[in-house]
Amino acid sequence: MAAILSPPPRVSVDGKCFRLGEKKFFARGVTYGPFAPNQSGEPFASPERTAQDFALVRELGANVLRVYYTPPRWFLDLALAHELKVMVDVPWSKQLCFLDDYKLRLEALDAVRAAAKACAGHPAIFAISVVNEIPADIVRWSGAERVAEFIDDLVDAVKAVDADCLCTFASFPPTEFLQPQNIDFVCFNVYLHQQRPLENYLARLQMMADTKPLMLGEFGIDSIREGEVAKCEILRWQIETVSRAGLAGTIIYSFTDDWFKDGWQIEDWAFGLTTRDRQRKDSFRAVKEAFAVAPYFPLKQSPKVSVVVANYNGARTLKTCFDSLGKLNYPDYEVVFVDDGSTDASMQIASLYPNIRIFQHAKNQGLSVARNTGIAASAGEIVAFTDSDCRADEDWLYYLVGDLINSRFTGIGGHNFLPPEDSPVAAAVMVSPGGPAHVMLNDRLAEHIPGCNMAFYKWALDEIGGFDPIYRKAGDDVDVCWRLQQRGYRIGFSHAGFVWHYRRSTVKAYLKQQQGYGEAEALLVRKHPEYFNTLGSSIWQGRIYTPAKLGVVTRRPIIYHGVFGSGLFQSIYRAEPSLGLMLLTSLEYYVLVLLPLLVLGTVFTFLLPVGMASVLVSLGLCVLAAAQAELPKKKRRRWSRPLIALLFFLQPIARGWARYQGRLHLRQTPLSAHETLDTLDEKNKKKNFTELQYWFRGPVTRMDFLARILDALDKQGWQSKTDSGWNEFDVEIHGSRWCQLQLVTLAESHGEGKQLFRCRLRTEWSLLAHVTFWAALGFELLLAGTVGRLVPSLWLLLFSQVVLLWFFQRERRSLERIIGVFLDGVAKKMNFIKIEPEPLRARRVVARRVDKPPPPDAAAKP
Repeated sequence: MAAILSPPPRVSVDGKCFRLGEKKFFARGVTYGPFAPNQSGEPFASPERTAQDFALVRELGANVLRVYYTPPRWFLDLALAHELKVMVDVPWSKQLCFLDDYKLRLEALDAVRAAAKACAGHPAIFAISVVNEIPADIVRWSGAERVAEFIDDLVDAVKAVDADCLCTFASFPPTEFLQPQNIDFVCFNVYLHQQRPLENYLARLQMMADTKPLMLGEFGIDSIREGEVAKCEILRWQIETVSRAGLAGTIIYSFTDDWFKDGWQIEDWAFGLTTRDRQRKDSFRAVKEAFAVAPYFPLKQSPKVSVVVANYNGARTLKTCFDSLGKLNYPDYEVVFVDDGSTDASMQIASLYPNIRIFQHAKNQGLSVARNTGIAASAGEIVAFTDSDCRADEDWLYYLVGDLINSRFTGIGGHNFLPPEDSPVAAAVMVSPGGPAHVMLNDRLAEHIPGCNMAFYKWALDEIGGFDPIYRKAGDDVDVCWRLQQRGYRIGFSHAGFVWHYRRSTVKAYLKQQQGYGEAEALLVRKHPEYFNTLGSSIWQGRIYTPAKLGVVTRRPIIYHGVFGSGLFQSIYRAEPSLGLMLLTSLEYYVLVLLPLLVLGTVFTFLLPVGMASVLVSLGLCVLAAAQAELPKKKRRRWSRPLIALLFFLQPIARGWARYQGRLHLRQTPLSAHETLDTLDEKNKKKNFTELQYWFRGPVTRMDFLARILDALDKQGWQSKTDSGWNEFDVEIHGSRWCQLQLVTLAESHGEGKQLFRCRLRTEWSLLAHVTFWAALGFELLLAGTVGRLVPSLWLLLFSQVVLLWFFQRERRSLERIIGVFLDGVAKKMNFIKIEPEPLRARRVVARRVDKPPPPDAAAKP
């Protein structure tokens, strides 16, 4: 009996790249045709000529052909015989206002369906492009959203015929803003003949493509106008640039100078790598040499990398993690496994991998301690981190390290994707709020990178003392990023250096993760208060990139078309989700608004409908956010969006509750701990420290003074927040749970090197003090109203509020006095001379004088 042969594998999407079977597939392509009609009236060469051409294409090292008409079956069979894949562009009347004419839309859909049927299931098919370069003015006329929806309809028409066929549409810079959702990969035709602009534009396109592969569909040089020498040079660096930028492939325009278009043989251009009679040009040889190396051009250097995997009870995914780390495409690396006191089978699994260096903690000490153990044991110049629930792409280190050493970055991170084999519940978790995310300041520069995919120079980690052990579950990556940036270092992002991250597969596990994040935020807000708002939510300068929307989108994106729609590079500026609306789903809203309304509604019935309406608004926002979530089609179930809505409702409760619990349970250093003999001195207790003045003669600047103040604050353990550029203070010092102090400094120049430094101290109640005061007042009024004895209760109410006022004011005065004495000490160490404030009466007399006051030498010499 003859053996049954399985059909050849088809190209599929795998993260930011393509895969053919088990191997990665980098598209090294050339465009082919169209040609003058052959004997059968097809816009292709004869089968004999085509076979000869395909032999040349294989000699070139290409593996993809891009054609602009639906090919006949013999063409696909011939391509398969030569181990070539075909990308088919479907022609239809894109140059007309097709959305204004039902007949034109129907013709386009019919053309795409016919192409899908003609190519259905053929293993030579790489992808179908449902349209190529819709004119920008057509899109502007019809509206970008409507055009994108129609492109999605065309993709759905292909998928209805052949569900496994990859689909895209070929865009170009004038329609950069077109971003349909259903395409499998992003394809752009780009003709930029200078290397740096191309590098920058590819970084922009990679950000736009986000989690989808990016491929250049056309890139070419005219031999007549540019010259063959320049053409060779440009094509060489173009292929290398595309490869190093992590694109999934590139297609050179074109294979031959032979080109027939609109009924005419084109004679006045020569974009081909071969002449019309198929003679090899010098550019043919240049592309052949580049294709032979692509996509793995040698790195400038390959420093040793230590991959640290911190683990706690991660046996479920640990084998998958180790198997992936054993196949990395990088010449010099080691894997350092740190088990943080696991109680499952993690150590037994690790013992099966002799090439992995294993370290074990006797008990669980937290994520940061485990990572610090890995850093200390690392022999590499670069330390990379991933988690035990991640599977690394084989090119992870190649791209991550390549982007790091080719930049001025100190650290770098990348994407983390949902594995295709993960569960539908995990897919719902992926698009729910609070998951791992990267925050980007521009197309390359990151403000934050997720801990499951990051790498740093070891010297930088040693300089900041590694990870802070207080972060046991999460927050360690955020803290490290912020501390490095505060020292002036920069963190980058690698679009092609990605890992697969298994998400929480149950609601319970997801909520437990969010609780851990909330606890981490409580620690972060204490250590880095400048990065948080009053409610304790983080303030990011960059844009957050995550599969989950942070809120509901209420505004349309803004598109730059250029004057009269003529821009060659037209771009989109997406509206950020409305974070203000999502406050109506926050824990603070539930506790401070919903709960009081519902409770008071039991007494004052007219408030009950308001409370119920508020509940419906919150639930409605959760439902709307779930409806807008971009859930992978293959992972959708009937219950997916209701589950996402539930997670949008529960996540802020779980995370917020853990955050507030953490902030309340954190040991807050009482003001009494900062008291010294000087602060307790009776003279200082009677002084007014609202404004301090110091004389000095010398080159010291106000910035030097502030630097010494900040350094002294850190050494004494004060929690402080510095001016971000938008504040009206220099430093905000958090003294206790009940008060904070804002410091403003000023330096006056009095000539001859003499300076007067002024410090203004302004104390305020903390948010907790305000909430406590008004919550106590509200509770007492509610209690009095419920008991029905409002007037007798007024005395008790007045007394309790007076006690609170006295306590808060005492805390403010104590903080002002302690910081005042602290500043005196800093000034004394800098040899400043303190000027004691004059009595109020004397100051009024001086203020009336018009003559210049005497120089400070009269009082003291600096």
